[in-house]
Amino acid sequence: MLLELTDALPSFLAAAEIVWVVAALLLLVWERRSPTATLAWGLTLALLPLVGLPLYFLLGPRRLQRRCKRLHRARERLAAARQAWAGSHAVDLTQDEQLMRTLTQLTGLPPERARSVTLLPDGDRALDAIVAAVDAARDHVHVEYYIFRPDQAGTRLRDALTRAAARGVEVRLLVDASGSSSLGDAFVAPLVEAGGRFARFNPVLRTRLARHDRVLRSPLVPTRLPACFGNFRTHRKIVVVDALTGFTGGINVTDEERASVRGPEAWRDTQLRVEGAAAHGLQAVFLENWLYALPDDELPEGEALVARFLAPDAGGEVPVQIVGSGPDQPHSAMAALFLAALAGARERVWITVPYLVPDEPLLAALRGAALRGVDVQVIIPVRSDSALVDGAGRTFHEALRDAKVKLHCYGPPMIHAKTWVVDRSLGIVGSPNLDSRSLRLNFEVTAVVYGGALADELAALFQQDLQRTRPAGSDARLPVARRLFDSMARLLAPQL
Repeated sequence: MLLELTDALPSFLAAAEIVWVVAALLLLVWERRSPTATLAWGLTLALLPLVGLPLYFLLGPRRLQRRCKRLHRARERLAAARQAWAGSHAVDLTQDEQLMRTLTQLTGLPPERARSVTLLPDGDRALDAIVAAVDAARDHVHVEYYIFRPDQAGTRLRDALTRAAARGVEVRLLVDASGSSSLGDAFVAPLVEAGGRFARFNPVLRTRLARHDRVLRSPLVPTRLPACFGNFRTHRKIVVVDALTGFTGGINVTDEERASVRGPEAWRDTQLRVEGAAAHGLQAVFLENWLYALPDDELPEGEALVARFLAPDAGGEVPVQIVGSGPDQPHSAMAALFLAALAGARERVWITVPYLVPDEPLLAALRGAALRGVDVQVIIPVRSDSALVDGAGRTFHEALRDAKVKLHCYGPPMIHAKTWVVDRSLGIVGSPNLDSRSLRLNFEVTAVVYGGALADELAALFQQDLQRTRPAGSDARLPVARRLFDSMARLLAPQL
């Protein structure tokens, strides 16, 4: 009998494997995800079931769907505020009407007027301006960052937030749990003790018993998180002061981007300050993630928040539209913005970005604009902080150059700015890179400025940065080992 069972075991295991593979594929097909994602998860579950199944439930689409439902509940709490903003301060859709309408439909945030729009082209000037605004705050300060480090820059901003909280200003600080994993509870203790609020966005390994606004020293609540949990992250950089002053762009809270600390090795980056009703969009985008990050028993605070943080119209002439995007959107607003900007360009598209790993639609749009005679130029770093992203990005250079897209390699040091100049009337400054992670996996935010002087200022900054670049080289000149590495890195492009 034992011998018969032993002989039958291989057949049983083979049949079980077939049933498992068929069930896994049916489950994945039923979810109607992209073919690439479906095949990737299908192979993982089929070939490595003991590893793939835990990963699927920890990082896969079902976990994403649960998070999206919670975020949608937070967004519903802001519906009334969105309608009020749209009805009271929205710009008449007469200029760049199609782009404005498209972005409004996708995000619910119409363009609004700004009194002023100020370009801050380095980390020191950006931090000085943010600290000055926080020190002048009278009612509230809202801060959201992907990277907030406990270094000199982080300490300076924390101290400014603490001073504001101590004098009665409502302070809310939200950081990404992965990107700001080095930010321990002890570091934010002064802010919390002064009355400020603190939360971590999407903590993967922190216990659900942890209260985000308290300083915990329990060994069950680690203060550091591994950086490998890369999906459903907030990559946004947002500061809103008293509803009428907003900051966004590519600069994180870190000494990496401050020449006063790093000298000539400091990264080149860009931030934007917006004054006036146009800051409302940043307020709405922040509040969505803040309500998502709150513990369940504090969600009723949402009703009070949406009623409080709408400021009166402060006048202004420059239309600015805030575009927020994230993996909860069925159609990426950021991808729509970039594709529409490229499709509508007639004269020039000048882009500065640290990571260029375009998906097929974006690659086609870049090539298409250049082929019809638009001056398409892209500044990327000679070397970024990710060899994998650099390698994958190099595999797209030949296709771009063949279409007459001009690629310029900056530095060192690294350039980290994310800006666009489209013709002479459209300027874009924000947090997204040109890769699948920014377009579909991360929460991003950008400011689209219609008209005004910003396009000219960004163009002048682009020309200034060109002085520190050289043309991107040909792949044919690279060693065989490097080209093989680049080709393998490209296989991971949907996750980069």
